[in-house]
Amino acid sequence: MNNLLSIENLRTTFKTYAGDVQAVRDVSLTVREGECLAVVGESGSGKSVTMLSVMRLLANNARIEGRAIFQGVDLLSLPEREMRRIRGKDIAMVFQDPMTGLNPTLTVGLQLREGMMYHLGLSRAEADKRAVELLNLVGVPEPERRLKQYPHEFSGGMRQRVMIAIALACNPRLIIADEPTTALDVTIQAQILDLLKRLKKEFNTSIIMITHNLGVVAGMADRVVVMYGGRVAEVGTVEEIFEEPKHPYTWALLRAVPRLDRSARERRLEAIPGSPPNMLQPPPGCPFHPRCPYAMNVCAAEAPAMTPLSDEHRAACWLLHPDAPPVEFPQEVTEA
Repeated sequence: MNNLLSIENLRTTFKTYAGDVQAVRDVSLTVREGECLAVVGESGSGKSVTMLSVMRLLANNARIEGRAIFQGVDLLSLPEREMRRIRGKDIAMVFQDPMTGLNPTLTVGLQLREGMMYHLGLSRAEADKRAVELLNLVGVPEPERRLKQYPHEFSGGMRQRVMIAIALACNPRLIIADEPTTALDVTIQAQILDLLKRLKKEFNTSIIMITHNLGVVAGMADRVVVMYGGRVAEVGTVEEIFEEPKHPYTWALLRAVPRLDRSARERRLEAIPGSPPNMLQPPPGCPFHPRCPYAMNVCAAEAPAMTPLSDEHRAACWLLHPDAPPVEFPQEVTEA
């Protein structure tokens, strides 16, 4: 598959009164045509800021460096007017909270047709017809009546479906879904994920799924990017990340997942000791070393390079160096 989006050496820094917040530090990753790429990690790891940097939807105090090549064009060097033509048309975003992503003072119909009239040049009647088709597609009942309603008249799950319909309105090549199932009950979560999988299959749409829920990753993703401290810690296919993880942070994330195939005592959640780094003063070397039980002196002195493990699998850890002491990853991480 060809690369649809290539992020190269992305760095995002926020200027604040307290100092520079180094939210994203030298991140490189690719998204291929028709695949679902999951970006996982704890809160504050840089997942959302990475994608908001690509979309150029950050506050004015953000400084973005690097490149984001989408269909041969560097999004980070485009004039704002040209970037507006890409947002919503070629790349769409489903935000974490649909109640803040939708304008509470505008009807759902107006918010659905706005992008189609701007990007596709449709008339209001044509846009309304397409809006009804989109609401049907995402499973919103009585779409003609719903077009006249406001976001507060929808349930949380229905609002998220509306957000997905807006994202699909102009047939984008890439959808960025930022925690699309947060705050939804388990049944609605499953419905939203099934919807995204169906849309990916039917329209060959690429999806970037930002999440901390590894259950979502297992059932949705083709490849996985694990982020920590504003950096990429590990990249691989979903099978490689779940069955052969190589970074201690990935091990810790997997051990924190509840297991229903064990007794209540055995499936006790294992929290990761310590706290995520302060990005005003990120630790030198590997950002995970203050919390890592396998940390060596070199981990605190120098950031490890990405080590290739297979065609798809790479990890940034000094334990993978030929001179490092042998360490076996915990077997319980991947035991069925």
